[in-house]
Amino acid sequence: MKRRLLPVVLLLAAAAARAAPEDEGLWALLRAGGQVVLVRHALTEPGVGDPPGFRLDDCSTQRNLSEVGRREAQRLGEGLRAHGVAVASVLASPWCRCRDTARLAFGREGMLQPALGNLFGRPQDEARQLAQLRELVRRPASGNVFMVTHGSTVLALTGISPGTAEMVVLTPQEGGAFRVAGRLALRR
Repeated sequence: MKRRLLPVVLLLAAAAARAAPEDEGLWALLRAGGQVVLVRHALTEPGVGDPPGFRLDDCSTQRNLSEVGRREAQRLGEGLRAHGVAVASVLASPWCRCRDTARLAFGREGMLQPALGNLFGRPQDEARQLAQLRELVRRPASGNVFMVTHGSTVLALTGISPGTAEMVVLTPQEGGAFRVAGRLALRR
C-alpha cells in the first residue's frame, strides 16, 4: 500500500514545487504596485446565494462569513503584509460577506462599490456592472487596488472562477483594458 502511494506523493510534491515560482512572480508584481486585485470573499455559511427577501442594509438577512471564513480573511491580510504588498485602496461589494472580508483582511471595510455586487441570479445586471467594473480597473498611482467581490462577478469579468479568499491579479492596460497576470491563493 505504501509503495503505491509514493508515486502519488512525489507527483503532488513536484506540482507544488512548479507552482511556487509562478506565485513568487505574482508576489513580486504586487510588491511593485500598479495592480488591481479582485478578491473573492472568504468562506460563508453553507448555502448558495442569499435567502429570499435579504436586504443589503441588514446583515442578519444575508449569508455571512463562517468562523472558518473569518480566519481565512485574516490569513489573507497576514499574507499580504508578510509579502510586503502595498494597499493603495480597498473597494468592496455592498454585501456583508465582502465588507467583512475586507475589514478582516485590510483593517477597513473599504469604499462600498455597487459595481462589485453579486451577479449570481442577477443576469439583468451583468452588462451594466461589467461596464462599470471595466471603468474601475485603472492603474493605481501607487500601491495596488483591492476589490473584494463575489465569485460570480470575477467570473463574468475575467472568465476565472476563484476559490474563497483567492486573488485574481489584473494588470491594467491602455484604454481601460487589462491582462490577467495570475491567481494567488494563500496556502492553508
